[in-house]
Amino acid sequence: MATFEEFADSALSLPRAHRQITWGSEHTFRVGEKIFAMGNPDGAHVSLKASKEDQAELIAADPGAFSPAPYVGRFGWVRAALDSVDPDELAELLTDAWRRTAPRRLVKEFDEAAGRA
Repeated sequence: MATFEEFADSALSLPRAHRQITWGSEHTFRVGEKIFAMGNPDGAHVSLKASKEDQAELIAADPGAFSPAPYVGRFGWVRAALDSVDPDELAELLTDAWRRTAPRRLVKEFDEAAGRA
């Protein structure tokens, strides 16, 4: 089980990530002006940017935890149920979402700092 606070902390630990509250109470996590994840602190779900292939795999593997995200699911975004997803898996999915959104140079610097280059 993951919490929104763990989700937010993981998102904000990524390089140049920041939070912006949009649409009233929705917390969007961004790199630059591009959103890579979002959720509401009082909600039971969060949404993350993913590829259509990753979205399909996640939903097939655990349909209780994952579903297409409202409004943006057709673009590959996935909705994760906080009470059903492992915090480590959620952190990994956040990193993947950030990688899809961040500028290539920033991703390269991140990989080099982590010894992945």
